[in-house]
Amino acid sequence: MRKKIFLALAVCWMLVIFLFSAREATLSTQDSTSVGMLFGRLLVPGFNGMDADEQAAFANKADHPIRKTAHAAEYALLGLFFAGSYSDRKKKRMKAIGVPFLSGVLYAVSDEVHQLFVPGRSGQVTDVVIDGFGVLAGTLVFLLLRITERKQNGRQEQ
Repeated sequence: MRKKIFLALAVCWMLVIFLFSAREATLSTQDSTSVGMLFGRLLVPGFNGMDADEQAAFANKADHPIRKTAHAAEYALLGLFFAGSYSDRKKKRMKAIGVPFLSGVLYAVSDEVHQLFVPGRSGQVTDVVIDGFGVLAGTLVFLLLRITERKQNGRQEQ
C-alpha cells in the first residue's frame, strides 16, 4: 500500500513540476520575484524601510538563488516519493538509491526539454545537475528514515 501511495504522490508531483515549467518566462519571473519580496519582508532587517526600487533590486538579486533552490527542493521531494514507491526490504541499497535517482534525473531531463518549447524559457544542463542533486538528497532522506524506522522497530520488539 505504501508503494502505491508514494507512486501516486510522485505522479502528482511530476504534474506540479510540469505545470511550473509550462509557465512562460514572464510569469515564472513574477513568481520568483514575489518569493524574493516575501523573503526580504520576513528575513532581511530593514527591508520594510527600503524604498520600492531597493526592494525590487533585492528581489531581483535573490531571483537566481531562489530559482535554483526551488529546483533542488522540488526534485528532492520527487526523489523522496520515487524512493518510497520503489524501496523495500528485499532490494539492495544501491538499487534502492539508483532506480529512484535515475528516474528523477530522466524526468529532470524531460522537464528541461519541455521548457525548450515554452515561450521565453530554455533548457539548462545546470538545472538537470541541480535537480539530480535534489533527487539524490530526497532519496537518501527516505532511506535514512527507513533505516531509523527499522532500528526503532527492532528496539521496540526487544
